[in-house]
Amino acid sequence: MSDQFSRKAAGSTQGPRQSRSCKVCRVRKVKCDRVKPCHACCTHGYPSKCVYEVVPGEDFKPISQADEIRNLRTEIKELTARIDGGANRSQRRLRQLQTLFETIRSAPEDVVERLIAELRGPRREIYRQEAPAGPWDDAEECEDIEQPDDGDDLADAVEGDDLSSLVIRREFRRDSSETSDDSAYGSVCRMDTSKSMLDVFIERFVDAFSPEVDAKAGQAGAIRRAAEIRMFSPILTDAFQAVSHVFFGRSVQNKSIEATGFSYYPRVLRSLQEALLDPERSKAESTLATVILLMAFEAVERTSQASLTAHVQGAVRLIEHRGPENHMYGVEHLFFTELRPYWVSASFSRRAPSFLAQEEWKTIPWSAGTTAKNILHYLLDLAVEIPGFLSQYDEITAGINSNILSAHERSVKQTALWNGVEDLTNRFVLWKINWVDGYPDGAPREVEAKDEGLFPVFHCRNLRTGEIITPTKFEYPDLLLTQTMCIYYATRLILSSVDTRPNGVSRPEQYQLACGICRSLEWYILKSPGNMINRLAFPTRVAWEALPDGGPERKFLFAVLKLVEKRHHLALWGNGMEEISSRYNSPPRTEA
Repeated sequence: MSDQFSRKAAGSTQGPRQSRSCKVCRVRKVKCDRVKPCHACCTHGYPSKCVYEVVPGEDFKPISQADEIRNLRTEIKELTARIDGGANRSQRRLRQLQTLFETIRSAPEDVVERLIAELRGPRREIYRQEAPAGPWDDAEECEDIEQPDDGDDLADAVEGDDLSSLVIRREFRRDSSETSDDSAYGSVCRMDTSKSMLDVFIERFVDAFSPEVDAKAGQAGAIRRAAEIRMFSPILTDAFQAVSHVFFGRSVQNKSIEATGFSYYPRVLRSLQEALLDPERSKAESTLATVILLMAFEAVERTSQASLTAHVQGAVRLIEHRGPENHMYGVEHLFFTELRPYWVSASFSRRAPSFLAQEEWKTIPWSAGTTAKNILHYLLDLAVEIPGFLSQYDEITAGINSNILSAHERSVKQTALWNGVEDLTNRFVLWKINWVDGYPDGAPREVEAKDEGLFPVFHCRNLRTGEIITPTKFEYPDLLLTQTMCIYYATRLILSSVDTRPNGVSRPEQYQLACGICRSLEWYILKSPGNMINRLAFPTRVAWEALPDGGPERKFLFAVLKLVEKRHHLALWGNGMEEISSRYNSPPRTEA
């Protein structure tokens, strides 16, 4: 008995047994394969939530699935190269000799001299150069060009095109696996792309829509994070394949590559529809990421007038379906917080009370401390209340037009609307005093507008004399404050459109708010990286609607829209962005 007691006592002094399963599998009470991220988390669409608790002193570490996949791929490539190298050496030599002959016959002199020097000289360091354009530069002339992951579709798309326009770095190099008697041939035309074409396309797309910026420019890393986890989701992989092909093809004006992206698009839509109909998959982060990628697709291509609106409204409904607690961590949190201005502007277009105005949606997504609220989010906390007032105004207007409302009912409803509008207007003014006037890096500055040929010059009217003048333009300490102020002007304009009080916001004040957006566009568009310019799409459209038709103000905005379309390859801007208007679903306007 004493021995048994001592064994139990010794066992009780040992620390708690470390759990080898991830947190999600323990909660769900399912088997975990102890890979990070595990198979169960990937299957249910939550790879970023796969977390392991590590007890101090223990050396257990879960296997990184990404590292394991990378190692296996590397091993497969090495084995394949070994097999091919032994079986096809003679054929390779013949092709290399033919390539050498064709290259020397038609390549530029500097390339020929470099190849001859390499053939005659000893082994030396790699010659690295940009692939020159010319009739001799053909993908089929060299044997070991790395082909994209998506197979023959992309190869057919670029057949006969100048591959130097794809901005793919190439190199002439020797293969260390070759023997000495074959090294001369192997050194001539062994060309590798540093990345597959598909990786280049995705990288270009990510750099445009999710550039690496600091906090003073605003958050912009959601799509980049989604690209990092795409390997765990077939639907997300297909979505990146489609949108990156379309964007790249449009940016280099290659219709074949663009058409290849369009060929993938129906498959993505079918997979997305299946995921949305599944109760569990509809809440997966990969499903949300796919919906948002298709929003980017529509911003590039604009397949129809209502397509972008449908995708944005669909994303908003999906976010509501998922609930605020599913936007506290990882990619889901970034998609909700970074793109929150889009979700709010979508509620303006619907002109109906938004779930985003509920207190839980203003607090829970930030409760875990993943990111902190900034000046923009505190402004959006006020802006989300505006759709409710738009709905009240439309209800009053419809009642007046149909003669349903009595004089007393009309008076009561108008009074309630005016009181709410006045209170919210005062809170907007207080927000500006607290956050903008005391901004740590300084308030916006007014500088003289000069025509330097880089951007259209804004002209407006002096409301007292009626003459056309060139006002000063705004310069800001950072991009975040620029975006925030443009949204401030836009939301104040929208709110003033239903402010029919006798002493409400006057027309001259509305005109100045619209001009404030125009005076801010140059600084943001010339400073913002990638396609962050899309963040000013909604304020630009609001300014367009508030300014008089046929005047110098709209001529300026028209020039800006065409400039952005040309520089950033965004079809949305080139078509005037009518579908994102806050008046898109409004009834005929009357004096309420």
